[in-house]
Amino acid sequence: MTDPFDLSGKVAVVTGASRGLGEGMALALAQAGADCVLVSRSARDLEEVADRVKALGRRALVVPADVA
Repeated sequence: MTDPFDLSGKVAVVTGASRGLGEGMALALAQAGADCVLVSRSARDLEEVADRVKALGRRALVVPADVA
């Protein structure tokens, strides 16, 4: 049986990824195997989350932007 939460080969775009729920979702998606595009207004905070995603063996792209 395959793992229903295996996201290997997928890319997740997470807005609000620099803290709180967005950060938690980005890390959970990375743990499930997804590479992450991290979007938020704070580039410095996003870099810290990107480092944590990369520590899980996944790729991370930081996109500072205001999506409101």
